[in-house]
Amino acid sequence: MRNIGKTFPGVRALNGVSLTVQAGEVLALVGENGAGKSTLMRILAGAEHADSGEIAIDGAVVQIDGPRAAEHLGIGMIYQEFNLVPAFNAIENVVLGREPMKNGLIDDAASRALAEDAFKELGVDIPLDVPIARMSVAHKQLIEIAKALSKHARIIVMDEPTAALTENEIDRLFEIVARLRASGAGIVYISHRLEELPRIADRVTILRDGEVVETRATSAFPTDDIVRAMVGRPVDSHFPALAPIAADAPVVLDVRDLVNPPMVNGVSFTVRAGEIVGLAGLVGAGRTDICRAIAGADIPRSGVVSIDGTTLRVSSPHDGIEAGIAFVTEDRKSQGLVLGMSVRENVTLAHLAQFVNRFFLIDRSRELTATGVEIADLQIRTPGPEQLVRNLSGGNQQKVVLAKWLLGNARVVLFDEPTRGIDVGAKIEIYNLMIDLAKKGVAIVMVSSELPEVLGMAHRVFAVRGGRIVAEFGREEATPDKVIAAAAGAPAA
Repeated sequence: MRNIGKTFPGVRALNGVSLTVQAGEVLALVGENGAGKSTLMRILAGAEHADSGEIAIDGAVVQIDGPRAAEHLGIGMIYQEFNLVPAFNAIENVVLGREPMKNGLIDDAASRALAEDAFKELGVDIPLDVPIARMSVAHKQLIEIAKALSKHARIIVMDEPTAALTENEIDRLFEIVARLRASGAGIVYISHRLEELPRIADRVTILRDGEVVETRATSAFPTDDIVRAMVGRPVDSHFPALAPIAADAPVVLDVRDLVNPPMVNGVSFTVRAGEIVGLAGLVGAGRTDICRAIAGADIPRSGVVSIDGTTLRVSSPHDGIEAGIAFVTEDRKSQGLVLGMSVRENVTLAHLAQFVNRFFLIDRSRELTATGVEIADLQIRTPGPEQLVRNLSGGNQQKVVLAKWLLGNARVVLFDEPTRGIDVGAKIEIYNLMIDLAKKGVAIVMVSSELPEVLGMAHRVFAVRGGRIVAEFGREEATPDKVIAAAAGAPAA
């Protein structure tokens, strides 16, 4: 890719970017949110058109005028933001656009065999006949990976492929990447998990503010140097210190015998003022379902949720919001944002009553003032509050979701994968935000697939398996071995 330039309304996304990928090489492409990584790869995949520059494959300049042209050139893309049809099942999504035909009709048996082979190669078991809309984020991620691998592409772009995967699934993916590399494929690997790079990448290219700032062999690129190149300054990558919980801190959130089959099966726990509780478990353990039942996104069949000693009657997300519950969902695009609305409209959407004037109209000037404060506090990269959210990077979209809930002065905040697809600098900002909320007496529940994140940010850790809390660990006793063993139902080593 030579001298690629791209401008969106109000944003210069790429400015003369060049990079090369060799056959049999994994090139890691890293940078902060908004640096231009996904935009550059969407241009390669034909999903966006560059304003300037050219692309050459095997030395020959090519024209990529759409995704089908990219596919014919042997380019496969695994998107960070899922590119799936919600009403279709796993089989239909894997073969979409290249369905096997027989006598003029789609060959269902051949389609199933193709999908089964793709998931067998990944080493995962996916419910093939369930609509995508009913699947977890982790299952959607695995379907995206299987869809790309089944096309046998020569150039494969992986945009945050491990963001929602467990350690076992990541190990399987890395084995597949090694096989692809050995077969001569060129792979561009985008990840904010910098600890993955020595395991997987041959070289690292850093993007900052839409420009390439450095490329080195991974073996000659220490993590601290990568971080400095990404953000232009040193960053402390350790988790910030948690504030201790007062011995007499009152219970803010009390969950008793919560049941909502099949994924919430008699859950009970408490969270005190200023406490951060982590829910750890394997994919499909029910962590997200527990949060949804507490927030009113799903209506539990039975059980009690109390805040500050008051039993709630939650029959909708609105009831949860009114009761002081904020739910930062794991899937920001489909559940956390309205992509066709502006930053301002998204930030104030859940709390419009705060901005109604005496004529029962929305006071836009007050909205703009409140949104401006959140943009500054969270360092949201946007030309202004009227920018459409769909034009922001994934990390900045996540910050808009957080800004929405900060307006509500919630008593309980449920963070479901709060740092998925977010760079190291933004992660630390969100960690500090969580600690600031805890210092104000907010009760926090955090779900994360990154076990170090749970262990580093929680006062207590609950292991979840089969929709139940199967073990509880204090901060000092919560080790990776113990938590994983409890979550997997295995004896601790």
